[in-house]
Amino acid sequence: TLAITTFPEHNYVSLEDYDIRAFATSDPRGFLAQYATSPGVILDEIQHAPTILSYIQTSVDRARKPGYYIVTGSQNFLVTQAVTQTLAGRVSFHTLLPLSIAELQDANISIPSADRAILNGFYPIIYAQNYNPVEWYADYIMAYVERDVRTITQVTDLAVFQRFIKMCAGRMGQLVNLTSLGNDCGVSYNTIKKWLGVLEASYIIFPLQPHFQNFNKRLMQTPKIYFYDTGLACSLLGIETEEQLALHYLKGGLFESMVISELYKSFYNSDRTPRLYFWRDKTGHEVDCILERADKLFPIEIKAGMTINSDFFDGLTYWNELADAKPENSFVVYGGTEIQKRSKGNVIGWPHISAIFEKTGK
Repeated sequence: TLAITTFPEHNYVSLEDYDIRAFATSDPRGFLAQYATSPGVILDEIQHAPTILSYIQTSVDRARKPGYYIVTGSQNFLVTQAVTQTLAGRVSFHTLLPLSIAELQDANISIPSADRAILNGFYPIIYAQNYNPVEWYADYIMAYVERDVRTITQVTDLAVFQRFIKMCAGRMGQLVNLTSLGNDCGVSYNTIKKWLGVLEASYIIFPLQPHFQNFNKRLMQTPKIYFYDTGLACSLLGIETEEQLALHYLKGGLFESMVISELYKSFYNSDRTPRLYFWRDKTGHEVDCILERADKLFPIEIKAGMTINSDFFDGLTYWNELADAKPENSFVVYGGTEIQKRSKGNVIGWPHISAIFEKTGK
């Protein structure tokens, strides 16, 4: 939808259609030749016909029309693998995550609370067609496992893989322990490592790495895992209502996941590489997120509560003293809606998360 809207004069071709896919793979030169006089062509689901990329390379080198080919695909692992092998140095990558809160606001779509935002998630179809998120995410998970996972990697027991995804959701916001996860799933350490790579490559989860700056403190070196979309995570956790979410032990982790994912979207939507970390020393002092921009560090604490408490700033104050940093470059994101400037840092309500990216870029 984004490609068609952005490049309305381009021809749109979906390689999801078997007859078109057969044409593209059996006669790639003839397939591309039919669009020779058009302003450009959008090739959707390119992972179904990766061999055509070699012929696109020849066309690109000969014609040199930047933006003539727009290549999209829903299976990121296969798309990136195919494109980098054939079009290195000739391609610009753009990562499209689910909708951001700011994008929904631009479309005059309001979400009444942070809990509702967490439950709904941010996949466009939920809002475009008013789908029930409980039903849609269950179908999406099944389709992802049955279609994408089978294509990306050899999984002999899909039921075990589904259990693995649910266990990842249950460890959201926690340090990754591959051995423990493997034992709980009944598979090897190397299998868990491979499966986590599959989830990451297909933009289901992302690892938040620990920040390396230790200020003479011993630090944790293990990443945490979060989900790009909290609606998907809620489905895996069996959370269907705001009442269930309010009492769930992972309410804080889900809120953290939503906030950090929103920061990722701010980076990607501005065509920037995300530089996000967490900080924790061996004594238990922690900052939920460290945002790095132009060699400057901005600590961010994330609290699901709707009432601002003074202890929200404890981690920030400790880190700022260690780093000899200014409190004005610190942020607390919370479950309320206000924006405040306090002596210990900035307070940002959840609907305004994108303001952090704007403030730190100045």
